[in-house]
Amino acid sequence: MGGLLFWILVGIVAGFIAEKVMKRSMGLAGNLVVGLVGALLGGFVFDLIGLGDDGGLIYSILVASVGAILLLFIVNKVRG
Repeated sequence: MGGLLFWILVGIVAGFIAEKVMKRSMGLAGNLVVGLVGALLGGFVFDLIGLGDDGGLIYSILVASVGAILLLFIVNKVRG
């Protein structure tokens, strides 16, 4: 149960950071979804460039935030 709460916290924080950086308004649920998907995307990208690590809360938020920002950037480009 603690692991699930950890990822919910990381997802919300990462989604919030991405929301502010990309100047969006998504709400709590949107932040959670973007943050969690961003965590997967960020983890994949960081592994590809050799930075995959289990660095704790701050590292997880950083990776998820980068992934969430990348996700919102891609969505913006696809939508036009």
